[in-house]
Amino acid sequence: MENHTDVSEFILMGLTNIPGWQDFLFFLFLLLYLTSVLGNTTILLITTVEPRLHTPMYFFLGNLSCLDICYSTVTVPKMLAGFLWEQQKISLIRCLSQLHFFHFLGSSEALLLGVMAYDRYVAICNPLRYTVIMSKKACIVLAMSSWTTGFFHALMHTIMTSKLHFCGPNLIQHFFCDIKPLLRLACCSTALNLSLLNIITGLIVVLPFLLTFLSYTYIISFLLLKVKSKKSRSKAFSTCASHLTVVTLFYAGAILTYVPPSSGESLEQEMMVTLMYTVVTPVLNPLIYTLRNQEVKTAVKKAIGQTCLPSQI
Repeated sequence: MENHTDVSEFILMGLTNIPGWQDFLFFLFLLLYLTSVLGNTTILLITTVEPRLHTPMYFFLGNLSCLDICYSTVTVPKMLAGFLWEQQKISLIRCLSQLHFFHFLGSSEALLLGVMAYDRYVAICNPLRYTVIMSKKACIVLAMSSWTTGFFHALMHTIMTSKLHFCGPNLIQHFFCDIKPLLRLACCSTALNLSLLNIITGLIVVLPFLLTFLSYTYIISFLLLKVKSKKSRSKAFSTCASHLTVVTLFYAGAILTYVPPSSGESLEQEMMVTLMYTVVTPVLNPLIYTLRNQEVKTAVKKAIGQTCLPSQI
């Protein structure tokens, strides 16, 4: 029988319907969103205009900031609107578009974090060949591969979800259109969709995580066994600590959401975990890289000084 759709729009139930909490959460998440956009935009601009930061590490950091800006923009504005109106309606087309861009940007970030771990491995464990291995062309290819793989991964889920038959109810127990909440509303078999979600999306998250784990296993072994200088060892650990913090925050949430079986999970727990890597992590990324990285702090201070100097003259 041909697939058809009876439901043309959905209603996002949001985080809470308690009036007292809605106002508080609106201002909280608005502040977090504005902080995320401002912080990541600053990192993106600094890594673009500062010549000393035109290195592979900061090229990937600029890509990460761009992803974080877009990633939070896909979900947070719609969530903020949900705090202001009781019923947050969204059409099927817009729902599928949000689903696509959420998974496109999220899976691209997961892959990019793995690439950044490999970059740190080459820089620390094979410094003499670093400029050859991580050439400008190689960096562009790795970054574009992350974005492209993420796009087609999301496109697969978007197409498969669009083929489902939705006949009601149309209440999405989430603050945005994600795959799992939509599958719960389908009136037909979702076995293939769930298999693709658990296997393909699981691999998109787990493989970069394993690459990161192996990279840092080699890095730590190399620093402890072969680097005798405490100063060099401390500098390397400091550089890696920023990336490890970001990786832990992102992968922990993504693995908890998409790697376990999709049945029997708490909706509230699922939303809380999703909030961590869609809202909180994009806010923390620029703070982590700025506060723990002397080169970025120096570039930011230089940019602020150049901005303020003309007004003082």
